Amino acid sequence: MSNTNEASGLHKQAAIDHEEAAKHHRKAAECHDQNKVSDAKSSSKSAMDCCNKAQKHSATACECSAK
Repeated sequence: MSNTNEASGLHKQAAIDHEEAAKHHRKAAECHDQNKVSDAKSSSKSAMDCCNKAQKHSATACECSAK
């Protein structure tokens, strides 16, 4: 895979991960609004997992773009 294609794919994956994290954050907020603390905790954990994954993909994508 060329460097350009690899960078593109990594940036796209990072974006997908960030979008998934945002969905979990919105769900956690909705759960808090409904006083569903346990569900909010679960959504928050899922959001953090996605954020961590997104951060790794973002860092790799940016490194690849800098080459």
